[in-house]
Amino acid sequence: MSIIVGIDVDGSTTKIVGFDGNVLLEPVLVKANDPIASVYGGFGKFTTDNKITLESIEKVMVTGVGSSFLGDNIYGIETVHVNEFIANGKGGLYLTGLDEAIVVSMGTGTSYVYSNSKTPEYSYLGGTGVGGGTLTGLSDRLLGIRSVQNIASLALEGNLNNIDLRISDITEHDIIPSLSNNATAANFGKVSDLASREDIALGLINMVYETIAMLAIFSARMKNIKNIVLVGNLSILPQAPEIFKSLENMFNVNIFIPENSAYGTVIGAALEGLAKG
Repeated sequence: MSIIVGIDVDGSTTKIVGFDGNVLLEPVLVKANDPIASVYGGFGKFTTDNKITLESIEKVMVTGVGSSFLGDNIYGIETVHVNEFIANGKGGLYLTGLDEAIVVSMGTGTSYVYSNSKTPEYSYLGGTGVGGGTLTGLSDRLLGIRSVQNIASLALEGNLNNIDLRISDITEHDIIPSLSNNATAANFGKVSDLASREDIALGLINMVYETIAMLAIFSARMKNIKNIVLVGNLSILPQAPEIFKSLENMFNVNIFIPENSAYGTVIGAALEGLAKG
């Protein structure tokens, strides 16, 4: 058995996956303030959960902002650093089975990678500072909540009609035939005095998602493609399917949130190890 392990070291979380041949092993996510501690703690949990030994691991592929703290070996195993944007692209295509797409990594901030497995090409198109950090920062100030999970839970009972200004609020006529009158004209442009904490939480999530989505749609148009893949921790909130589906229909694109989307980047890092043998 020869296993390739991928590790994605973020600011507050570490994700670990592995491939035994072409079989994806059970992913692991651990939280820690210290990237070194999280890597070694997560590594132990990963090997235990998947019932594998260190001797069976051929190579470790690391990526993410915290990977710079790691050297060229972990537990004596060869360790290779992978460009995060290549990892994003490869992971997004693998999870969807697509050959070409804009892969959007939704973390603390957001990045956009044109990904083509046939060429191959994985090109960083740009990014935005709007992401999970925006959501938690604004929620902390407005609601006194920093946990993304708690924000999402609160937002389940929210009503955007008390928060966002819609096109239907400002005109009775169709501006563009394909643009729904329910489309947002201004995020937080109609905040009611009666808006609840739940409404504000949903408004924040919607604002972040719509900003990310529109930049992805512009990127897809620039490359003359329709497929957009979302990966990263922010892609798995319960509000994501409905919000992104409405934008998908409105702008005639295909937006995918695949299974294991939170692990897209680390899966891509491991795949880079498989590709290089």
